[in-house]
Amino acid sequence: MREMKYSGMDSIGDIPVDWKVQRLRTILKLWSEKNSGERELLSVFLDRGVISYNDSSGMQVHKPSADLSNYQNVHVGDFVLNNQQAWRGSVGVSQYDGIISPAYFVYELTGECDNTYMNFLLRDGSMVQQYETSSRGVGTIQRNLYALWFLNSLVILPPIQEQIRIGQFLSRKCAAIDAIAADIQSQIETLEQCKRSGITETVTNGLNPDAEMKDSEIQWIGMMPSHWDCIRGKYILKYVQKPVREDDGVITCFRDGEVTLRSNRREDGFTMADKEIGYQGIDIGDLVVHGMDGFAGAIGISDSRGKASPVLNVLETDQNKRYIMYFLRSMAYSDVFLALATGIRVRSCDLRWNKLSELFYPIPPLEEQEAIVAHIDDVIEKTNAVIADKKAQLETLDEYKKSLIFEYVNGKKEVPIS
Repeated sequence: MREMKYSGMDSIGDIPVDWKVQRLRTILKLWSEKNSGERELLSVFLDRGVISYNDSSGMQVHKPSADLSNYQNVHVGDFVLNNQQAWRGSVGVSQYDGIISPAYFVYELTGECDNTYMNFLLRDGSMVQQYETSSRGVGTIQRNLYALWFLNSLVILPPIQEQIRIGQFLSRKCAAIDAIAADIQSQIETLEQCKRSGITETVTNGLNPDAEMKDSEIQWIGMMPSHWDCIRGKYILKYVQKPVREDDGVITCFRDGEVTLRSNRREDGFTMADKEIGYQGIDIGDLVVHGMDGFAGAIGISDSRGKASPVLNVLETDQNKRYIMYFLRSMAYSDVFLALATGIRVRSCDLRWNKLSELFYPIPPLEEQEAIVAHIDDVIEKTNAVIADKKAQLETLDEYKKSLIFEYVNGKKEVPIS
């Protein structure tokens, strides 16, 4: 058992007696070097630190400026942080030579600092907590880092050889954890795709594999049971606008298909209208199609009473609403709406009533619609249960990884000397 001493921070407690406690200003030197050209574009991401912008596919990152001449150079070993997101952990020690937005802070690490160890340390929760107390602002997403407070934060530094051992050890351990997590995430994505494919197959082909089929003569429907009809939306759907009540909360139609009061999901990140011009009432059980995000799956049945922007289409029908919902979602999953789009925006499609009313819908007898809906609901419930279990595994792995990093960068555990 090695000798320990108090670190000076209650959140960390004791550290090895030969480790130093210093102010960040003693190991960081702020600098900015203008883009020297022909360098890789970088980004800083919450869970991954400094990454190549090309590796940010599927993640929410800011689109770079068309003019990169004012971007700043980043060298391997530089500590880069997002001034407005550091309090959430958007920082990292770069493994790349590249360029980053001029809005970011770039620091050179000085003194005896191992880049790999420092990347683990400076992104650990014990440090992020200090970034949060060094930031100020009233927003729930963006808070500006106050440099004087930030540089006065405490940092723990082991001897350089121990830094190297810890960095190498954590790199191996975290790579193994990340590989397991990537496999689980791949399984989740496969399950999600199977779920979507199953919806598309069932709403167009029905439940009877031996049913006689016919050509619908509609490209996005293809073959369908011969006893089904193919009908334009305006003959089976009705666009409605209901009055708003004084106590109505705001309803949002999300891309995962949930239609609910905004307060049931989250309040931050939304733009509130100063004037609710054209707002409409929505009742529990209403079929809702988002006029702008429907192409991405924002189509569902409302679970709440409330009011919503006129961008949401509220539809009535004598058909089974959930069957119509699943068919429209299948079109979104298959990118049919995007293929039919006439706009110029990337990944956008106007799904106003005039478009929905002219689309063709495969319509089984009502009893068959109900059976199809029951089958899809059952499959989705079972698949979602498996997905939820796998997401719980990912959360457990993430917590284990964070705990592992904390214990070694703060000296709670010692890497054996081989």
